[in-house]
Amino acid sequence: MDLLDAATIAAALDDLAGWRYDGDHLVREFEFEDFLAAIAFIGRVAPLAEAAEHHPELRNVHRHVEVRLRTHDAGGITERDVALAHGIDGVVRVTG
Repeated sequence: MDLLDAATIAAALDDLAGWRYDGDHLVREFEFEDFLAAIAFIGRVAPLAEAAEHHPELRNVHRHVEVRLRTHDAGGITERDVALAHGIDGVVRVTG
């Protein structure tokens, strides 16, 4: 899979509210009501990632979750990362 150039990443971020480009990752931080809500969110992201065969880096501290997307095999950001970011945003919109 081909790496996206900086202009393509910037255009993708226009449609991904809350996401940012950090080095060679797409990153978004989420804050939930409590620890259980944060873990439930991770549980909703897991099937998306598994279905896409594309697994994000997830960091959870209490009620905060950081999602970092990068196509490791390609060495940076690809369309797979953008697609999964949109899917994750869909989980957030559906579940609040």
